[in-house]
Amino acid sequence: MPSYYRGYILVRLKIIGTEWKVVERLKGLKSTEPDEDWLVTYSTPVYGGWDLIVECSFSKLQDLDRIVTFLRVDEQLSQWIEETTTLMGSKNDYPG
Repeated sequence: MPSYYRGYILVRLKIIGTEWKVVERLKGLKSTEPDEDWLVTYSTPVYGGWDLIVECSFSKLQDLDRIVTFLRVDEQLSQWIEETTTLMGSKNDYPG
């Protein structure tokens, strides 16, 4: 069974009130390319300095880059997202 890293992406929105649109857009998002192995496991609005948190799992660091890039360049998401900060676990022990 493969093991995965966990990543957490904090999202600040350009437009307050679009939180659930972003959550819906990310629901079920996963890799489609044969050389990629990642998925968004959870996203929800949060209180504080950030508007959303997105949890993802991935097997390679390049996969995390693909997720973050998607958040920044997707036609819909790029209209709603102003800024992201990415955190990642240091061990790849999340069960697949």
